[in-house]
Amino acid sequence: MKRFKLSTEVLFSEDAIDALLEEKDENAVLITDKFMVDSGMADIILKKLSNCNSVSVFDEVIPDPPMDLIERGIDFLQDKDCDVVVALGGGSSIDAAKAIVFMARKIELAQNPESTKKIKLIALPTTSGTGSEVTQFAVVTDSKTGVKIPLIDESLMPDIAILDPELVKSAPPFITADTGMDVITHAIEAYVSETASDCSDCLAEKAMELAFEYLPKAYRNGYDIKARDKMHRASCLAGMAFSLVNLGLNHGIAHALGAIFHIPHGRANALVLPHVIYFNADMDREAAKHSNDSAKKYQKLARIVGLPAPTVKVGVSNLISEINRLLKYMDRPMCITECGVTLEEFEANRDEIVRRALADACTQANPRKVTADDVNKILDHIAK
Repeated sequence: MKRFKLSTEVLFSEDAIDALLEEKDENAVLITDKFMVDSGMADIILKKLSNCNSVSVFDEVIPDPPMDLIERGIDFLQDKDCDVVVALGGGSSIDAAKAIVFMARKIELAQNPESTKKIKLIALPTTSGTGSEVTQFAVVTDSKTGVKIPLIDESLMPDIAILDPELVKSAPPFITADTGMDVITHAIEAYVSETASDCSDCLAEKAMELAFEYLPKAYRNGYDIKARDKMHRASCLAGMAFSLVNLGLNHGIAHALGAIFHIPHGRANALVLPHVIYFNADMDREAAKHSNDSAKKYQKLARIVGLPAPTVKVGVSNLISEINRLLKYMDRPMCITECGVTLEEFEANRDEIVRRALADACTQANPRKVTADDVNKILDHIAK
């Protein structure tokens, strides 16, 4: 049985952050990072929360938020008697806020079983990439082992997501490129996921259409508000899609590369995406003998983004070529050494990359079964 449930209210377009003025008579906590505070972005949000009883700022979020940060955040919420949390930032800030609120709610119920208090969570993404503002996932890190711990629960989904392009326009081109490729990877992996459905497909298709049209424009001119707005929507739609049906091998490998070499997540996804598509479509087989479901769906995606796709093989090949063209246009790394990793470091960690990729929860939803040899072949491609 397949399910379709979206519980987050999404507010979008310019001036969407004005919705924060509706938060009244509450104790609010803004969860963010120090850059958002130093850049003045946090002040913009604090002004919109002026109708609250009190507003406090927890600005300790760092990339790959560790469990001890989550614990400090929980203590902070309890100390401030928090009613509403506003998460401001990229995926790390939103994931941290989701984990903090999730656990704070659990603690409240454990300590007061009759309590009806539920901390509200509002997410304001400042990048167009993770889709975390509408997903049931959060990732925290065990700082002792470096292992990323996925949290999966419907109650992790924010109550409200506010997509305001004004919050994204100052993102530099390299961030726009990395996060934009994360959107494309989310959409593609959700589309061919083993658990994909008609509902997730329509979300992924629209996300792809928007991302391929507007990512180059947002990269070229960050102050193109229409492009920023459309990429924000593409990110949200792709997030909805993969929250419903999971991802695949691409994310399994990217998670391993990110954990071991600290490569930004979207960049790691982009690095392996063409090779994972090639693998899933089984392009090494004779075209006359071959037309698996994934390949047919890649062919359909090629058509959706305006590429010639008269046959399955041509469609898949053109989709891969167009992704490579986009990566080169945005000056993204095409091999592991361009990510600042030496071949010696890469080879020394190869077995661990393979092990982590195969064990990753995302890999379990990949449409084609994966072996260690398969992962190694993909790693061979990105090593060159």
